[in-house]
Amino acid sequence: MAQDVLCEVNNCKYWGSGNKCHADSIYVVSHKGKQAHHSEETDCKTFKPTS
Repeated sequence: MAQDVLCEVNNCKYWGSGNKCHADSIYVVSHKGKQAHHSEETDCKTFKPTS
């Protein structure tokens, strides 16, 4: 399992210094069913905007 999860979306509630994600878990979905062939075919459902 990954030790560090990086994120460059600095308006996300879970974004931290050094582009570290501080969410307890990450949920990623595919636009193409159960498989994706490119990152553009996915979305991070964990994202929550900062207030």
